[in-house]
Amino acid sequence: MPFSLHGIGVSRGYAIGRTYLLQRNQPEITEYTIPDSIIEDEVERFLNGLALARRQLREVRGRIPIAIPGDAAAFIDTHLLMLEDAALTEAPVDLIRVHKCNAEWALKTQRDFLVRVFEEMDDPYLRTRKDDVDHVVRRVQRILATDDPAYLNDPDYAELIASRLEGRIIVADDLTPADTILMQHQGVLAFVTEYGGPLSHTAILARSLGIPAVVGARNARAYLGNDEPVIVDGRQGVILVGLDERILRYYRHKQHEERRQQRELNKLKDKPAITGDGVTIGLYANIELPEDAAAVREVVADGIGLYRTEFLFMNRSEPPDEEEHLASYLHVIKTLEGSPITIRTADLGADKQVDGGRSGPVSTNPALGLRAIRMCLKDLGMFRPQLRAILRASAHGPVRMMIPMLSAIQEVFQVLRLVAETKQELRDRGLAFDESLPVGGMIEIPAAAVCADQFARYLDFLSIGTNDLIQYSLAIDRVDDEVNYLYDPLHPGVLMLIWNTIRAGRKAGIPVSLCGEMAGDPRYTRLLLGLGLTQFSMHPSNLLEVKRAIQGSEVGALGKIARRLLRTTDAEEYAETLKTIAQN
Repeated sequence: MPFSLHGIGVSRGYAIGRTYLLQRNQPEITEYTIPDSIIEDEVERFLNGLALARRQLREVRGRIPIAIPGDAAAFIDTHLLMLEDAALTEAPVDLIRVHKCNAEWALKTQRDFLVRVFEEMDDPYLRTRKDDVDHVVRRVQRILATDDPAYLNDPDYAELIASRLEGRIIVADDLTPADTILMQHQGVLAFVTEYGGPLSHTAILARSLGIPAVVGARNARAYLGNDEPVIVDGRQGVILVGLDERILRYYRHKQHEERRQQRELNKLKDKPAITGDGVTIGLYANIELPEDAAAVREVVADGIGLYRTEFLFMNRSEPPDEEEHLASYLHVIKTLEGSPITIRTADLGADKQVDGGRSGPVSTNPALGLRAIRMCLKDLGMFRPQLRAILRASAHGPVRMMIPMLSAIQEVFQVLRLVAETKQELRDRGLAFDESLPVGGMIEIPAAAVCADQFARYLDFLSIGTNDLIQYSLAIDRVDDEVNYLYDPLHPGVLMLIWNTIRAGRKAGIPVSLCGEMAGDPRYTRLLLGLGLTQFSMHPSNLLEVKRAIQGSEVGALGKIARRLLRTTDAEEYAETLKTIAQN
């Protein structure tokens, strides 16, 4: 009998094939006391486990084909760094020695601590990084749980290679980056996981590799049999089971249509984003890691509209120094060969103790606590090296600096004063930089959107961060299953804030971009054009679809409809006007 399972579609596309249920039972962890005489032996056993885990991951990294995007190696490198970090190498050793407990229990205790820290973070991307802790810890726990010498070879790799995965749809509780890479190398059709979200490494890698994927499909392995024919719809986040010829015929047609559309989209790469009435639109990309810049070049984006720099602060006990910042920025500049790059200063906070090494109280309400520019202005020892590196990078290419989470104009004045001081410091050191480095701000707090004209008076550009703007405006957490149904980008209040920010930029004669998820969703492209937006920044994989929507639009007509929409107070008329914009 046909039925469907639902999760989160994180990598578009359709796959038709048979399932392969990946069952990996995590060893049960029990606590027991270690006699004083063998405590150091237990420490050595733990350290040997870490060393073997590092060796296994290096072997996986060495097997990554050249053709696979840089994301893959970067994620493996992240896990390798975690296996070198004091939070996982030293803290468990201290627990073994102080509490005289076994290595497995010490590692579990430290894992639980780190996961709690990540779960208290407000930023969805950083919160998802708790999965990395789990992936790394599971690998070490499996090593500690066996005495089999054969375990010197990676058992995960051995299991995957021994299986015939070509043409299969993998169903698992979760997948590590190493899993994903090895499976892609074997030609799997799609991934389905019971856990994970749109910002998990599995999701990011699946998008990068072009593999359809659904995550968060709870209890999928309980409902699906091994070698069962299924369809995975990576767009809608649906797994269809109990297939008949009618369903198969329909999805084969969708596969054919998607391949045709992708061929058509690829033809747009070298074409400008110009509307039907001749308005040129800037299409930029968001990146998380320096290696993502290759994907930006692949889709011929106009540049990078948002370069998140939080990765530099992760998995370490000390913040990155000036040279580390500079090296990552120069890598991106070199890759993009002259395209503009907007570097966002660190969006970290008291709720984001990503290194596991620093101590301090966690805010009772992290979303409203000490984070982003508030934290940077309080911790100048962390902020100044980044300012110096951004300025130095500007000597090598067109760089802009963007300040996150602005709420008061005084923060702008403080930042501009620090930039001026940093410029003088670099002059004194004889180091080159762009004297006219543009400094902009992110509008993601409702108060900032309401007062956007004040910010526009003193900044060189504005960028609307709709992910946070929507959450703050509607007082909901979009990753909270209890309230995320209220997350509505089309809420009249949200659209008024977006429009007010765009209008403020136009009055001040400065550019305004939008870098939240709305920018990369073609369903909203015409609406945003009607509101006056002329610069979009999004995940590279969405850029061509948005470009297609732009080329089929008339900004003049959309502007009239959008203005009517903003004046509408009747709910039914509002919904009908939205439909009119989408179809125009």
